[in-house]
Amino acid sequence: MNHDVIITCALTGAGDTVAKSHLVPVTPQQIAAAAVEAAKAGATVVHCHVRDPQTGRFSRDVSLYREVMERIREADVDIIVNLTAGMGGDLEIGPGETPMEFGPGTDLIGPLERLAHVEALLPEICTLDCGTLNFGDGNAIYVSTPAQLRAGAKRITELGVKAELEIFDTGHLWFAKQMIKEGLLDDPLFQLCLGIPWGAPADTGTMKAMVDNLPPTATWAGFGIGRMQMPMAAQAVLLGGNVRVGLEDNLYLDKGVLASNGQLVERAVEIVTRLGARVLTPAEGRAKMNLKRR
Repeated sequence: MNHDVIITCALTGAGDTVAKSHLVPVTPQQIAAAAVEAAKAGATVVHCHVRDPQTGRFSRDVSLYREVMERIREADVDIIVNLTAGMGGDLEIGPGETPMEFGPGTDLIGPLERLAHVEALLPEICTLDCGTLNFGDGNAIYVSTPAQLRAGAKRITELGVKAELEIFDTGHLWFAKQMIKEGLLDDPLFQLCLGIPWGAPADTGTMKAMVDNLPPTATWAGFGIGRMQMPMAAQAVLLGGNVRVGLEDNLYLDKGVLASNGQLVERAVEIVTRLGARVLTPAEGRAKMNLKRR
């Protein structure tokens, strides 16, 4: 069991959730306010995507990331900022017998362009999604090839940003360890992402199998999506890991009750403390993760 727990709050994500909950933050001002709310509720880290303020859809606009970062840094809270670097890997295969007629959901760019905002803003942490994945029940694929991952990992290390390796299936973990073996990553974090169709399911056996295959000294966290968010939070702590919650992964506090990011953090804090552990402050989290303060 982990007695000193880092809680990450994933504030908004890139999914089509804006129409499902009015509490999903969209504008830079709303996303930064959600970060402050999560910090005051007890989060150690906030994980940030940005959205087009007009449409609510995902965005890779560096200026939007910059505004979010500036607003968070100007706020009266201390919080570790983790920026996604997963955008730009979306491929929507064409229907039926026309697979090369890529659909409107396609947003496919190279590995270094995916890091443009990270290079410009130098957050303490950024993510690296460690493999290709069938995403949902249609024709959508998230694409992250071994060559792309090697290039991204090398650049993140050169920038001095801590990599958080997003692991959606067991093969992703296998390749993440290969990149460490090749010297492309320096003491990365691991995030076990469970329950996304069709990656690793959100259950105890799967989480434990992944944990058993982590590097022995790895700092790791895990989460489940939807109604499995809080059960997987408890399971991660019991298996020695850290916790991620937030509206990127789950919209509800209880059945039929929409949540805010702060409320989800408060629920996670309660679970952690009732298990006999404590939540680390951002300063303690920096020390535990060996972060470079920006």
